[in-house]
Amino acid sequence: MRSKFFVWSFVASLSGFLFGFDTAVISGADRAVQELWGLSDLYHGFFIMSVALWGTVIGALFGGVPCDRYGRRKTLIWIGALYFVSAVGSAVAWDPYSFSFFRFIGGLGVGISSVAAPAYISEIAPSERRGRLVILYQFSLVLGILVAYVSNYFLGFIGEGAWRWMLGVEAFPAAIYLLLVVRVAESPRWLALFRNDEAGARTVLEGIHPPERVDAALASIRDSRARFASNRSLFVSRFRIPVLFAFLVAFFNQVSGINFVIYYAPRIFDAAGFEESTALLSTAGIGLVNLVVTMLGIYLIDRAGRKTLLIVGSVGYIFSLVMLSLTFFQENFEGPAVPVYLFLFVASHAIGQGSVIWVFISEIFPNSVRGKGQSLGSGTHWVFAALIALTMPFVLNRFSGGPIFAFFAGMMVLQLLWAVFYMPETKGKSLEELEQRLPDEDPAAGAKPSNV
Repeated sequence: MRSKFFVWSFVASLSGFLFGFDTAVISGADRAVQELWGLSDLYHGFFIMSVALWGTVIGALFGGVPCDRYGRRKTLIWIGALYFVSAVGSAVAWDPYSFSFFRFIGGLGVGISSVAAPAYISEIAPSERRGRLVILYQFSLVLGILVAYVSNYFLGFIGEGAWRWMLGVEAFPAAIYLLLVVRVAESPRWLALFRNDEAGARTVLEGIHPPERVDAALASIRDSRARFASNRSLFVSRFRIPVLFAFLVAFFNQVSGINFVIYYAPRIFDAAGFEESTALLSTAGIGLVNLVVTMLGIYLIDRAGRKTLLIVGSVGYIFSLVMLSLTFFQENFEGPAVPVYLFLFVASHAIGQGSVIWVFISEIFPNSVRGKGQSLGSGTHWVFAALIALTMPFVLNRFSGGPIFAFFAGMMVLQLLWAVFYMPETKGKSLEELEQRLPDEDPAAGAKPSNV
């Protein structure tokens, strides 16, 4: 039984590997593409660096539609096809417009995967293991980032046209993912709630739960369907608290500066005085730190809980970002300090937001609107990611790292306050239990909700 839900969760999480690879691989093509087609900073920022993110925004905002209409499994299959087409098309692009189109296609895959994969895993996982299984998606994501950085480093020695190989190599893991994902089962909660197929849901549940828990699980799902049958719209008063929480955790994830670091790490190291090859290698170090600390997050997510990890991560964010800001404000600073603080920043993200965001968003919405809620959280995440990618080439040419990192540090102080005083704990409870414990008080009005 355990092997089935683990294997299905692992396969679904591989869409996160493609997500991470697709997101980070562009850093290796950044300057080469701008120089090849002679693009201005703003044009390059929009059509090259952020166009995939605008595709991601659309995919995330509307990803709940195919998830609810066609099922989590079919949606995961189409995600693999989008990644494959994007990789091949980006590698053979003949002008900035064709390049932008294929990067946009990959962005759609990223956005939809950030909706479908966490929702699917949360719906097939036992409550006591849900955190570590959903975080497999984040682990695969950071593994994809690391592999992209390492791949960029070695392919960079090819010389002219290396960027095409950097982008095209993604087609191979995309093809492997497609071969595996067609074998996973459908979510039992989707079958019961959206297809009224209790027999099918029972078959899946019998494969992942002990026999004595199957009837209880079905009864909880049936009760959930009855309780929220008339509430398929996300924006109603009873869902205002999970909507607010999903928005805030996604908003804070991006204003931490994590995607700024991932997309523009080579430029940050260059500003610190590193040579190009050393900068690429140091960037791979960022990916390695992210991966190792995410493994620690997998161990702690169901033990320490989501709230504790976010608080710890917030403290680490604030310290590392303040130190980075102070370092760049100095006229003659020591370059080696920059990698140390960047590694600490990435470690803080991996143990905090990186471990928590997809788990938390996938838990706080009722079954009837989980797809829509996941779309809201993911869409918020990617709107701000796209804005950062769009504006940062312009900002980097006009400001040093000092004020940029100071801004991100200030945002993380706000995240710490929210995590300490308002964020609920969700570990160890079934999705149906969490539905029944949605807080009734609005924290924005000054009330402090109890843990759910």
